[in-house]
Amino acid sequence: MRKKEWKVVVTFETTTSAMGMEKFCKEKGLPGRLIPVPRQITAGCGLAWCDKSEAREMLEKVLNEYELPYQNIYVIEI
Repeated sequence: MRKKEWKVVVTFETTTSAMGMEKFCKEKGLPGRLIPVPRQITAGCGLAWCDKSEAREMLEKVLNEYELPYQNIYVIEI
């Protein structure tokens, strides 16, 4: 069984927004990946962006600076 770690999880209302985040992060060389939304969270589209918990501030800055649509940001153990 895999050890649980604290992660930052960004949720989206639409699959298009989640895919847009993935494309943006790949283009900018930002770490993270799309995952199914964890059971602890409810989200609109079922996809979420996941990265190390230390990346929360950086992700918030990027989301707001580039006006990327998102639903919420969580730090959870998964």
